Amino acid sequence: MPTTLNPATEAEIASYDALSDDGLDAALDRAADAFEAHRQTSFADRADRMRTLADRLDAQKDDLGRLMTEEMGKPLDQAVAEAEKCAWVCRYYADHAEAMLADEPRETEAQKSFVAYEPLGPVLAVMPWNFPLWQAFRFAAPTVMAGGVGVLKHAANVLGSGDAMARLFAEAGFAEGVFQHLIIDHDQTAAAIADDRIRAVTLTGSEGAGRSIGKQAGEALKPCVLELGGTDAFVVLADADLDAAVETGVQARTQNNGQSCIAAKRFILERPIAEAYTRRFVARMEALTVGDPMTDVDLGPLARKDLREDIQDQVERAVADGAEILTGGAIPDGTGYYYPPTVLGGVEAGTVAFEEEIFGPVASLIVADDADHAVRLANDTRFGLGGSVWTQDAAKGERLARAIRSGAVFVNEMTKSHPNLPFGGIGASGYGRELARHGIRAFVNAKTIWVD
Repeated sequence: MPTTLNPATEAEIASYDALSDDGLDAALDRAADAFEAHRQTSFADRADRMRTLADRLDAQKDDLGRLMTEEMGKPLDQAVAEAEKCAWVCRYYADHAEAMLADEPRETEAQKSFVAYEPLGPVLAVMPWNFPLWQAFRFAAPTVMAGGVGVLKHAANVLGSGDAMARLFAEAGFAEGVFQHLIIDHDQTAAAIADDRIRAVTLTGSEGAGRSIGKQAGEALKPCVLELGGTDAFVVLADADLDAAVETGVQARTQNNGQSCIAAKRFILERPIAEAYTRRFVARMEALTVGDPMTDVDLGPLARKDLREDIQDQVERAVADGAEILTGGAIPDGTGYYYPPTVLGGVEAGTVAFEEEIFGPVASLIVADDADHAVRLANDTRFGLGGSVWTQDAAKGERLARAIRSGAVFVNEMTKSHPNLPFGGIGASGYGRELARHGIRAFVNAKTIWVD
């Protein structure tokens, strides 16, 4: 029986009944049956229900925020903002799905030829704990608006958030089986991927999870989207606005308690400003408040005890590699899985703090000789999810953004997701795209129709 724990208090929140194999079979039947009915509904009908869902999210955002904070520890204001962002993506696809999937005429020798976009069927989503609602909604909203149905396998520590999401779809008037949350284990997840009733798979998670799920989807010949980890570069050039680069850099590293795949992790500083940036960045990190996430703090606890232990191990190995702890770097005494804002200086390419994703509030500072060297350092990674470049020369910023190999690069802004922009990575950060037109077309059949 899976049990969730509050990472701030280490107290049990709730226990849940896991689904039996027979229960999983029945759920997949519901998904298949729901798909055959849901695909026949109109875009207008789906949009009405999706807007109702957005309204429910807005009305319940405070309760949903408290639930997320209780389950995984993010500060309450950030959790409430997450619920609001989910309402945003629901309204976005309610407004734009029909146009995104409209038939596209093509000029050929035929009397009529066009591309039609048709839903594939039930989509299985294996989702993580760090954004318990947002990461699930960014697959669910486009999938359901396209005429598909969603089956969610959520992380074991945020099962309440998964149940809440299924309840919200029901409250919005979507038919039974259009969206389900299934409490299943790894073997059952593999069985679902192999099952003919599941037609596509999406995962947000670690590199290891991505390799496993991607292999299973490939063996089943099913389309798959993988959004994995990252070691995003935050490049600060000599002509940058240091006030903005420091303030945003701290936010980019510590949002969601530092547990974000697109968080800034490697701070690559051009040599003329490296010392000044380091001094101001460390001071700002030291000023952050850490404590009960239900109160007005900057950082709450990490989501699980083992995650904190992993981070401490990485920090200790980074020091062994030659890095210097400029602040933080030690597990505090007391209850809760807290970890202090930490800055590592003197980080070099090829070391732990450069190569590995540290999934918590730990920043690695690297010095670059010039802008071109900064780009080479940014690209010296097997990951490629996001990145950020800071300069007051917009043309230079755009040139460097094009040169950095990743799924997204932001100039004078932190990396973030937006409903109208595709989201995803390259290399060890995965493949495929969520959000925007790309996201809703990820799990549809682009069908050629020729009429002579």
